[in-house]
Amino acid sequence: MATVRIPRIVETALPVAVASALAVVTPLTAQTAEASGHWEGSIEAPTGPLVVMVDLAETDGAWSGTIDIPAQGAVDLPLSGVAVESESVRFTINGVPGEPTFEGTLAGGEITGEFRQGPARLPFKLGRDAVEVEAPSRPQEPKPPFPYDAEEVEYRNGDVKIAGTLTLPPGDGQVPAALLISGSGALNRDLELAGHKPFLVLADHLTRLGIAVLRVDDRGVGGSTGSTWQSTSRAKANDVLAGVRFLRGHDRIHPERVGLIGISEGGLVAPLALNRVEPGTIAYAVLLAGPGVPGGDLLRQQLRRIAAANGAPAQMIEELAALQDRALEIIGSGMPPQEAEAALREVVVEQLAASPETAQLSGEALEAAVSAAVESNLSPWFRFFIRYDPRPALGGLAVPTLALFGGKDTQVDADQNQSAMEAALAASGNQDVAIRRLADMNHLFQTAVTGSPAEYARIEETMAPEVLDLIGSWIAERFVD
Repeated sequence: MATVRIPRIVETALPVAVASALAVVTPLTAQTAEASGHWEGSIEAPTGPLVVMVDLAETDGAWSGTIDIPAQGAVDLPLSGVAVESESVRFTINGVPGEPTFEGTLAGGEITGEFRQGPARLPFKLGRDAVEVEAPSRPQEPKPPFPYDAEEVEYRNGDVKIAGTLTLPPGDGQVPAALLISGSGALNRDLELAGHKPFLVLADHLTRLGIAVLRVDDRGVGGSTGSTWQSTSRAKANDVLAGVRFLRGHDRIHPERVGLIGISEGGLVAPLALNRVEPGTIAYAVLLAGPGVPGGDLLRQQLRRIAAANGAPAQMIEELAALQDRALEIIGSGMPPQEAEAALREVVVEQLAASPETAQLSGEALEAAVSAAVESNLSPWFRFFIRYDPRPALGGLAVPTLALFGGKDTQVDADQNQSAMEAALAASGNQDVAIRRLADMNHLFQTAVTGSPAEYARIEETMAPEVLDLIGSWIAERFVD
């Protein structure tokens, strides 16, 4: 998934990368002790109340604080510009596009006022009483007891430790297995994002069908060591091969029935790994929204699809697309590091100014957003991703392959990537290939309306049952006795 998973506050017109930074304190000559401590309340957003939890503290005449936004998975986001004077209270969420700012009045044990982010102006109220936070409904998330065994496992790829969970069907005999490969970003073994756990749901479904499933933490997440951003998709393929060796050596796993299931970038990594082993080492591949074109081309189309799904006007889309082209040219060039960083900073500043959510950024918030974008875009992972062409590896696939695309996917556009993948797989001469497009599915294979990433958290479905059934039946028909 070639977008960064980041905290947001109020849904806005375009997705923009943000970064947290250290809290900045503002000294004052007068403080109001009543403002110290824990506050809970909500912003009255158009989609309904958005619960927030704020902690304010005063130390030696200076104020600081943090905020939690449970519905968006945001914890301990630092506040900047915290100002408490007489009855006035003001603070900003540091480093977030649109400079989200709370400005209110402290009276009667409450802070009430206006929340601003970009063009949005919304009322908010905070109090001392705990607010009941309703967890998002996720009816597919499996709950114990489970009719299968689960093992916490670890193995190594050189000096990198990979940690994960292996679920095993009951019994003593050997069973087929699937290794799940995550999309882009640093994600945990459940592929946890937007309140969903797609890999937990998929692993549960497959294990109940008699298929063992290994799902792992990405580098630098959970129990795994190393760094996702300082490695590349090629390194991720090596981690996958270490997982395959682990599974083939497990006494409950049939060594000739180990396959790969990759989503998004994982659908690029799986063929990359398959092309690096002897025939028979890996039995099959399932590619979910896998790229069929180089990453730079994919991102160009991704920007247009997401912006259009979020209602951005055509002129703005063209302006942002032109800036993206400039950025990708710099990132993909052989320019010396310092020169590339300076050139990219100029483009990022223009990108932030061109988007309504970030046009008002200034000072430390602007610097934090620019620095975060430059650092991530010049990372080894991103530079490899935009240059890598997956078609040669797809053309080398000689194992049974199932490829699925979502018709409403705005991150890996089906029109662009499905046709490219079909052509590459046709050239391979592989006779056991199935490629399907599911018209109403988004990038996570949820039944969607627009396909925008802004919908992910609002959809109760984690993965469409028909997709689970399709993957499970396809594997079971071939490899489950």
